[in-house]
Amino acid sequence: MTTQGEGLATPTRPRVLVVEDDTSIMLGLRINLEAEGYSVMSAEDGEVGLEMARSSAPDLVILDVMLPKLNGFQVLQTIRQDGLEMPIIILSARTAEMDKVTGLELGAEDYVAKPFSLRELLARVRAALRRGGALTHRRSVSTFGDVQVDRVGRLTLRGGVPIELTAREFDVLMCLIDARGQALSRDTIFSRVWGPNHHGTPRTIDNFIQQLRAKLEADPQRPEHVITVRGVGYRFDG
Repeated sequence: MTTQGEGLATPTRPRVLVVEDDTSIMLGLRINLEAEGYSVMSAEDGEVGLEMARSSAPDLVILDVMLPKLNGFQVLQTIRQDGLEMPIIILSARTAEMDKVTGLELGAEDYVAKPFSLRELLARVRAALRRGGALTHRRSVSTFGDVQVDRVGRLTLRGGVPIELTAREFDVLMCLIDARGQALSRDTIFSRVWGPNHHGTPRTIDNFIQQLRAKLEADPQRPEHVITVRGVGYRFDG
């Protein structure tokens, strides 16, 4: 049995991240998306939006192109390079065909030009979530060794027996799994799990890794899945 973290959305309520620096558009989207039953997170610049996409793994992202700090195309490209596969709908006041092509080639699910109809955008959100449903189901369960990890249910089994992970242990594990074999520094893990304004030391991450190995590895002293990368941090081999 796992411990649920405070503030986590109910698994049956799709989570939508809106990255938009226009306050009035952001408010309108939040009100209408919540009225449709979605759990809404928001960010007003590209850097914060990227960190929230990494740490929160929303079911869908609505992403403006013209953003402070990082533009929407940069955020989209980095999300896909990180291996995150949630549907992303690009919003842009720029209607040039090349902008649309760029967004789709970088991995956007859809492209909506401003000004847009809220009814049309909501229909596109529903369609994108339906198209992404099969993919979400396939990737919701990760298996390695005799361990199964259900992202949606936040449930971990080893040999078919439930393993108790704290909310933070589960989040650190999913952070490593989502990196798809990429070595992550301790600072990167902190940022993705705790957010950019974390307060901790490298030893904090080391302690979480030790706890995960003790619970999930056949031999914690010779781990096969949560691997130390000298001079960098940790990598997941699944």
